[in-house]
Amino acid sequence: MNPDPTALRRARVGVFGTFATSGFVMGAWAAALPSVDRRLGLGEARLGTLLLLVQVVGLVTMFAAGRLADRTTTRGLLRWAGPATQLVLIAPALAPTYETLLLCGALYGVGVGFVEVGLNAHSVELERYYKRPVVSSFHGFWSLGGAAAGALTSLGLTLGLGNQAMLVIAALACTAVFAAFTRPLLPPPPQVDGGSSAAPVSAARIGGILLGGMFVLGLGGHLIESGAIDWANLHAARVLRADEALAPLSYTVFACAMTVFRLLGDPIRAKLGPGRTLLGAGTLATAGYALVLLAGVAGGLPLAWAGWILAGSGIAVVVPVLFSAVGEVGGSPSNIALISISGSTGLLLGPAAIGYLAEATDLTVGLMVPAALAAFVALAGPVTMRRLLADRRCERVAPAAASR
Repeated sequence: MNPDPTALRRARVGVFGTFATSGFVMGAWAAALPSVDRRLGLGEARLGTLLLLVQVVGLVTMFAAGRLADRTTTRGLLRWAGPATQLVLIAPALAPTYETLLLCGALYGVGVGFVEVGLNAHSVELERYYKRPVVSSFHGFWSLGGAAAGALTSLGLTLGLGNQAMLVIAALACTAVFAAFTRPLLPPPPQVDGGSSAAPVSAARIGGILLGGMFVLGLGGHLIESGAIDWANLHAARVLRADEALAPLSYTVFACAMTVFRLLGDPIRAKLGPGRTLLGAGTLATAGYALVLLAGVAGGLPLAWAGWILAGSGIAVVVPVLFSAVGEVGGSPSNIALISISGSTGLLLGPAAIGYLAEATDLTVGLMVPAALAAFVALAGPVTMRRLLADRRCERVAPAAASR
C-alpha cells in the first residue's frame, strides 16, 4: 500500500534536505582544506595522502554499507549514520597534529561511505513509490548544497570569521538539520509478485549486469566528471594560457551546467527513457570534450567554456539514470552500493590516470581519456539499459506464463 500523498511529499522534502545537507558538509570540508593545510603545515604530499585516505576508506565502507542497509533499511541507516557523519566534521577542524588529522579523516571517510550508499539507495526507493523519475533532482540539490557551503565560507572569511569556528558551527548545525530531515523518510516499498515494477529480479542476474556494464558506466561517468573537477582550470591555465582570474571559471561553468541539468534530468528521462537519455548524455559529453580539445588549437577559452558547458550538461544525468535503472528492476541497497563504489573508484583513479598520461605526453592527450569514456557511455549505455530492462521483462513474464 502506498503512503498518502502528504506523507509522500514530506518524504520527498526530507530526501531533498538530506542530499542538500550532505552536499553542504562536503563543500564545507573542501572549503576548509586550505585553512587546515596552513594551520598544520601539511604541504601537497601530506594533504594528498589525507584526501586519498578519505576516498579509500569511504570506498571500502560502501561494501559494508550496502549489506547493512539490506538488513536495517536505508531509512534506519540514514537516521543513525547521517547525523553522525555531519558531527564527525568537527574532528578535522580541531585536529592538533597531522597524525590525528589522518585518524579524523578516516572516520570522516567511514561516514561518507555510509551516507552516500544510504542516500542513493533511499532515493531509488522513493522513486518506486512515485512510479516516475525523481532521482536526478536530488543530485542537483546535493550540488546546490556544496555551492552554498563554498559561498558561505567565502562570506565568513570576508567578515573575519575563523575557518575552524565556521567548520565547527557547520558540523553542529548540519547534524541537527540532517536528523530533522530523516524524520519523514519512509520504509522501503513492499516487494510484490506479478506485474509490479517493484518485484525484484534475481540477485545473480542483476549482479552480472552490474559487473558487466553498469559498474563500468558508473566508473566512466565519474572519471569524466573528475576530468573537469581536477583538470578544467589547469587546462585553461597551461594549455590555453588564460588569465589567472579567468582560468578558474572553466570548472565553474561545468559545475553550473551540471547542476542545472541534474535539476532538469527527471522530466528528460521520463520522456526519453533511460537508454536514449544515456545516448544523448554521452553524445553531449563527447561533443563537449571535443570542443575543449579543439580549443587548444583554435578558439581559445570561449570555445573551451562552451565545451565544458556541453560536457557538464551531458554527464549530469548519467549516474542518476544508473541508480534509477537498478531501482526499476528491484535492486537491493547492496546492488545500488555497487554504483556508488564504481563512482568512487572513478573519482579515485581519474586524476591519476589523466595526470600520468599528461606527464608522459601533454594535458591535451590526457583529456582524451574522459573524451573516449564519454563516447563509451553513448555507445554502451543504451545497450546496457536494453539488456537490463529486457531481463526485467523476462522475469515479469515468466510468473504469468507459469500461472497459466
